[in-house]
Amino acid sequence: MSEPKGRLKASRRQAVYTAATGVAAARLAYSAMNRRPPGGSRLWSRTNHRAEAVTLLEGPAVTAGAIAGLAAQAGLGAITRSASWRRTAAMAVAGAGAAAFGAYDDLAGSGDRRGFRGHLGALRHGEVTTGAVKLGGIGATGILSAAVAGGSPADVVINAGLIAGGANLLNLFDLRPGRAIKVAVASGALIAMSGESAQTPARATQAGTALPPRAALALLAPAGAALALLPEDLGERAMLGDCGANALGAMLGASAAGLPRPARLALLAGIAGLTAASEKVSFTKVIERTPALRWLDMLGRRPASSVPVVSIPAQRRDAMSMTSASTTARSAENTDVPPPEE
Repeated sequence: MSEPKGRLKASRRQAVYTAATGVAAARLAYSAMNRRPPGGSRLWSRTNHRAEAVTLLEGPAVTAGAIAGLAAQAGLGAITRSASWRRTAAMAVAGAGAAAFGAYDDLAGSGDRRGFRGHLGALRHGEVTTGAVKLGGIGATGILSAAVAGGSPADVVINAGLIAGGANLLNLFDLRPGRAIKVAVASGALIAMSGESAQTPARATQAGTALPPRAALALLAPAGAALALLPEDLGERAMLGDCGANALGAMLGASAAGLPRPARLALLAGIAGLTAASEKVSFTKVIERTPALRWLDMLGRRPASSVPVVSIPAQRRDAMSMTSASTTARSAENTDVPPPEE
């Protein structure tokens, strides 16, 4: 077997192993946490846009699966002496930090303030909201993750912005079943296709074949974990919450560290523009008015009149009274009419 073909076969095995580990770990974590929810099932119970009970345990499970997949990839990288360990470690740090602060906001947050404007406005009046703590924590996580990824000071600043901005932006899409995961997978595919674009063509020409870039391999872990629990999300039995959506968005941002600087600057500008637009425009309304986007958004979802196959064993009224402080996007206050600020 020639060396290029051997490298291609090894890369494919690594890709399959990374994705499979993410899928298996996410399903295992979700099953285990559902059997024994940390703090009890009511702590993690919320009501969705149909006023039906769902669990937030999908978020921690997706994060656990993604980090397990990244750890598996790092282990294989150590065996093969790969130099991509920095990017893998940076994604793990970004995901873990964003998940921790997102979970804090999920479980202890107040829904009275929304968006950057709401949380910064509260700070100006001396009120420190859980959302403000989360924003600061994810910002610090972004800096730490970018430092792990390495690069010049300018690159660290850009990458930190991508991580924090990605975490916040993906959370804005977690308003309907499956939407955030669909956006995450599509975004990951675009990043992977653009990954290491400056070096990949030259290597492919030299090797005579196309090898999957390291960015693509790293993204298989969070993508596999998210897709493993997509049926639970689409079936409206579970939701990502801030924990899962922030973690996925942060890992996507960290994976973009391998892109050329102009591409990262353009991506950062796009994230900033969409985040600013979210303060004035409802993403849900835009999706509803655009036939193609509406079709993609509804793909795999329950029709409006259908009855859920499985319901979470929690008393909704009690859950609402005990957890009404949640800022989770698809929480009780989010009905079919989107809130003014997403």
